[in-house]
Amino acid sequence: MDFNGSGSSFANPSKTTLMKQFIKTCAALMALGCSGIAVAGGEGWISDFAAAKKEAAESKRDLLVDFTGSDWCGWCIKLNKEVFSHDAFKNGVKDKFVLVEIDFPQDKTKLSAETLKQNEELGKLYDIKGYPTILLCDADGNPFGVTGYQAGGPEAYVKHLDDLRTRKAVRDESFQTAAKAQGVEKAKALVAALAAMGLDDVMVGKFYGDIATEIKAADPKDETGFAKAEAEKARNAAFEAEFMEWVKKDDFDGALAFLEKSLKGGGFGREITQKMMVTRAQVLAQLKRWDDAIKAVDEAKAFAPDSPMAADIDQLKQQLEKDKSTPATAVPAEVK
Repeated sequence: MDFNGSGSSFANPSKTTLMKQFIKTCAALMALGCSGIAVAGGEGWISDFAAAKKEAAESKRDLLVDFTGSDWCGWCIKLNKEVFSHDAFKNGVKDKFVLVEIDFPQDKTKLSAETLKQNEELGKLYDIKGYPTILLCDADGNPFGVTGYQAGGPEAYVKHLDDLRTRKAVRDESFQTAAKAQGVEKAKALVAALAAMGLDDVMVGKFYGDIATEIKAADPKDETGFAKAEAEKARNAAFEAEFMEWVKKDDFDGALAFLEKSLKGGGFGREITQKMMVTRAQVLAQLKRWDDAIKAVDEAKAFAPDSPMAADIDQLKQQLEKDKSTPATAVPAEVK
């Protein structure tokens, strides 16, 4: 589970489900098992990232970087078939983007050793967690937009990309404003630049860490609230890391104790607190403490009944009630 507010997903709270949620592998798992083979690359696509950046700089275009699993990822195959292979897409982006394919195929003989190494390094650099991930970057490789599969065909996808490109325009305009300003006004412009891109914290830290430093220097009293928000994110991340250590050890009693201590200590934001309360219910379910788990779900719902998580919480309660009423499958005795 992501404790920094990027969404939620609840299901039958078995240990396997908990681990999948906590380690955030859902996006990659969605694509596993899908059949079909997409043609890697193709006309107009470049696999050499350095060459793509050079071309983008010379032609004054941006980069559209497709992190894909061309011969195994169902959504990648679907995106290629429905969008990338059509002339409407190619013509719609040719003057705006240099197209870059960063492939992670099962059949690694399709790529050279150099390309395989490059792709692994880029996957780590951009913290890619699932496929397809489509990054929009400037010619220096700095991201300003992230997307993936979108239904609707090539024309709709081009429009979607055009909408994302406006984020770069806001970013650059905000940077220009900041360059002419001082103090809090400078900080506000820089905060606006980061907010416009909608990037996750990891990506912001890797590619715009210097901007965060500038904001804090320009706004020592934290009138923008940026430093406070950064501190909250750091605390959430530290909590999640420690909690995951308990889960990885299969010590759900320890995980529960840590959760309860953290909730009692307070100081977390409203949304994060509710997520922690729901996670407490899931851990209780893992321990087969069904009544306590259902009570914990009710407490989580009551804490913020109108939150975006409310519907998911209701579904979790229904699942817990079903699990409570379902007898555990008997384990046959070992035959000696």
